[in-house]
Amino acid sequence: MKQKKIPMRMCVGCREMKPKKELIRVVRSPEGVVTMDPTGKKPGRGAYVCQAGDCLSRAIRQRQLERQLEAHLSPETAEALQKALEEIRAREEATVQRE
Repeated sequence: MKQKKIPMRMCVGCREMKPKKELIRVVRSPEGVVTMDPTGKKPGRGAYVCQAGDCLSRAIRQRQLERQLEAHLSPETAEALQKALEEIRAREEATVQRE
């Protein structure tokens, strides 16, 4: 039986190639709104960041996220992304603890 290919993506913070399921997508919608996309299915231009570590803050600080999304990130948007990532991590930890 042929093995299924695992899709790989690069984290914009640490620049490491990782399986797509281990990363979280940040998306710029066609309207220009930048948000987290934990499902990975929202329409728009996307970039991927690691769930753990400070990859998101590094990507924001070095403006890698702005380049990938081709959009300017305001400080309020950057803070909202940080909070959304913390919520996603908390949900995943709660799911792991239940199992």
